[in-house]
Amino acid sequence: MVVPEGNGKSTLVAGLALYHAEFTRDAWVPVAASSRDQARIMYRQAKGFVSRSPVLRGFLCFDGYRRVDFREMGSQIEVFAADDRTGDGIIPTFCILDELHRHRSLDLYETWRGKLGKRGAQIVAISTAGEPGGDFEVVRERIRQMADQVERKGSFTRALGESVVLHEWAVPEQANVEDMTVVKAANPFTGVTKASLRKNFDSPTMTMGHWRRFKCNLPTRSDDAAITEAEWAAAATSERIPVGEPIWLGLDLAWKWDTTAAVPLWIRDPEFRLLGPAQVLWPPRNGQSLDPGLVESMLLDIHDANPVHTVVMDTTKGEQLAEWIRTELGAEVIDRQQTSVLAAVDYERFMEALRLGWLRHAGDAGLRRHALNAVARLLPGGQARFDRADRNRATGQGERKVIDALVAAAMVHTAASADLATGPIPMAVFA
Repeated sequence: MVVPEGNGKSTLVAGLALYHAEFTRDAWVPVAASSRDQARIMYRQAKGFVSRSPVLRGFLCFDGYRRVDFREMGSQIEVFAADDRTGDGIIPTFCILDELHRHRSLDLYETWRGKLGKRGAQIVAISTAGEPGGDFEVVRERIRQMADQVERKGSFTRALGESVVLHEWAVPEQANVEDMTVVKAANPFTGVTKASLRKNFDSPTMTMGHWRRFKCNLPTRSDDAAITEAEWAAAATSERIPVGEPIWLGLDLAWKWDTTAAVPLWIRDPEFRLLGPAQVLWPPRNGQSLDPGLVESMLLDIHDANPVHTVVMDTTKGEQLAEWIRTELGAEVIDRQQTSVLAAVDYERFMEALRLGWLRHAGDAGLRRHALNAVARLLPGGQARFDRADRNRATGQGERKVIDALVAAAMVHTAASADLATGPIPMAVFA
């Protein structure tokens, strides 16, 4: 169920959990909130029903455990933060996932879904909209596309599949998000009124990004996004790097947590700089490093299609690889360390070329994902750099917020555009 914030989703599922526990023998209801604070809210909602309703006096609430028991049926409800435990080993009768778009990943959802058959259980996920291209929104769209029946009535959509049903309330894509009548139609709770929505909209702390996502339920990126969807779409072209044309190559190396990304750059003329498809390698993420042989194989494949004359990379992360590139590819290697000063230059030149229409891309989905993942991080001197929204490499969400292809593209673009100002592109003797 995907509904804008403030429409009572958490309260509703707290009541469902109590109902299930009261009428199901030996019920086990795990409720996973997106955070510890949200877990406390979920528990308080359930406890509030119990304390205010004499008919529920058979329930016992345990604040320290955020657990509710109904001993007459041997039932138990437990609320915890999704990052508190793995979720393995449970045999649920009814599962609830709160604010699924805020979970670091969909791993817990997948784990619990795999356990439903043991007792014929169901799983309920509630959320507001996520970020475009994120795992949550990908699944949401897939449910719509694979549904056997889709019913739409104004702002409400019901998509029914073989084993899943999606209920969502959202402002239609082309509708006016500043029309309170339109927005109210996407907020089914009677406590949400046009007057209360107008008050929220006029608040000095309200941003359009927050309004669209949390009040209109439209997938929207962070207000800190470095590159907008419109900017990236405007830079797309049907032209491709001609096979056999020499290219620059940006290479961002990472061995254990981030991805390794290589992005070709072909410069037809100073006002047409074309980024080719990104090649991205994922590390094993099991404590082992990425196999350098895989990186070499990737570079050879790129070089076979388009001879690489110059590679721009941080050689402190790959001195041996840099030497291999010089020897095996016959390419020049430009060492570009990833300091904040240089990252600020990369950001400024990349965004300038994007605005002027000089920098284009071939519509590669991988490069797009990395580009739209990036936020603009302000530096002490007032400059900005591309950065991740979540800089914790060790989290599951971090896997999905990588920007390494964008970093590679920005590095190589800076080097190539500087070369444009000083002379022609160097043509190497290729091995």
